[in-house]
Amino acid sequence: MIIDIHGHVTSPELFKRFPMPPSLADIDGMIERKAAVGIDLTIVGSPVGAGTMVPIRGLDNYAQPADRIDRFHEWVAQTVQAHKDRLRAYVYVNPFDEATLARAAKWLAADEFVGLIANTSVRGRYLNSRRADGFFALAAETSSPVLLHPPAKPTAAHAMRGHAGLIEHVTRPCDITMGVAAILFAGWLQKYPALKLIAPNAGGALSLLREKLDLAHQRAGGSPAGGGDPPGPRGPGGWLSRIYVDTATPSNLALSAALTVFGPKRMLFGTDSPPLATPLPEALRAVSRLGVGVLDRRRILAGNALNLFNLPVRGAR
Repeated sequence: MIIDIHGHVTSPELFKRFPMPPSLADIDGMIERKAAVGIDLTIVGSPVGAGTMVPIRGLDNYAQPADRIDRFHEWVAQTVQAHKDRLRAYVYVNPFDEATLARAAKWLAADEFVGLIANTSVRGRYLNSRRADGFFALAAETSSPVLLHPPAKPTAAHAMRGHAGLIEHVTRPCDITMGVAAILFAGWLQKYPALKLIAPNAGGALSLLREKLDLAHQRAGGSPAGGGDPPGPRGPGGWLSRIYVDTATPSNLALSAALTVFGPKRMLFGTDSPPLATPLPEALRAVSRLGVGVLDRRRILAGNALNLFNLPVRGAR
């Protein structure tokens, strides 16, 4: 069995409002293409709710009406129901918006939804803000895995002067790196030990910064904002062992580094497809090139996701 924990879809209603990659609307085509290479299940969601990742002047993805976000989740639930053997979904939430948190709790109770998807920064603010407390409390209390996805407009995106390629492929992975580091140093893992956090794109550059995070911790006096240490190894380098990462990156070097730092029990197969156009067979070959044993390969491709998302077990490969 192979589970892709990182895919995206968009409703027909949103396609009428925004320009977006056509692949986001081709649900049947996505399922067929993935089935052809052995991917059995995809967990899909939107990192912008009822918005768009395509830059549009004047559009604020965080100013969406609640009823529009509800309609989007209704459509997602119906789509999963129509493909219940092939799809599960994330609930979108703005970590700083209490109204969307309350509505997210309602959607999480539905069988179609198995986790949360939230941005690593919101309007230039990372989740080390105390305003994110309700969000992390919700994730911990519901035991919901959280895909920490970069936003459409990451922090410092303005410095790229509108270069869409740099924003997508450089600034967004940097937002993952900085956003997760901010979460670690804010002490959320100490306050909520049950958190299940997923950093996509192999965790950005986190695996290359393990020792630097420890140095930053020492310079700050060696105490996280939340006080104490979560279970397991101490310090930020050790706290990384509590984070999951996916394999949605074209870099074999990044995957090798992630394997070294996070380990095979914390890696999840992900493609970011749709809309990412990386060939699916290449995404699978990248896991094979890690050189792990059969048991660890199965963990990365499905076993870790089955346990993390509490998914039903199907025939193993």
